[in-house]
Amino acid sequence: MSSLRNAINRRAHKERAQPSSRKKFGLLEKHKDYVVRAKVFHKKEETLRKLNEKAIFRNPDEFYFQMIRTRTVDGVHKPESQANKYAQEELMLMKTQDIGCILQKLQSERKKIEKLTAVLHSVDNHPSNRHIYYARIGKKLENYSHKLQKAELLLLLEDSCFLQGIRSQEE
Repeated sequence: MSSLRNAINRRAHKERAQPSSRKKFGLLEKHKDYVVRAKVFHKKEETLRKLNEKAIFRNPDEFYFQMIRTRTVDGVHKPESQANKYAQEELMLMKTQDIGCILQKLQSERKKIEKLTAVLHSVDNHPSNRHIYYARIGKKLENYSHKLQKAELLLLLEDSCFLQGIRSQEE
């Protein structure tokens, strides 16, 4: 029977609206608003309790180097300035190490480029589109001269179109 009871749609429970006579007091707090407010309150309460416990069990002889390196001005901790932290020699050494690192990276990138270009050597070589006509000694070349001229013209046109395509890609 319980499965049939769950199959029936029930009316959703709605919380009551703010009465018009109490509009002057602001929004009526709903239950979900109270839950959120209570969680935040208890979280703050718990952090205060933990901090209080830490303060009670604090070791009075405890020492941190940060206690020396900072000073308090109007209750605010001010750290020492880090401007002159390194000597001039240390700065020069760090700069040369940085330059060495950059040069090493440049060299490794150049080697990668060389390897890639070595792999792609056949991409740049275009197969020639020229037809080679062999004529027997007994036959005259005049029969083939017309075909040769036509093939050379086509080759020149293809080369010029290819060069124009490269120029347009570079731009």
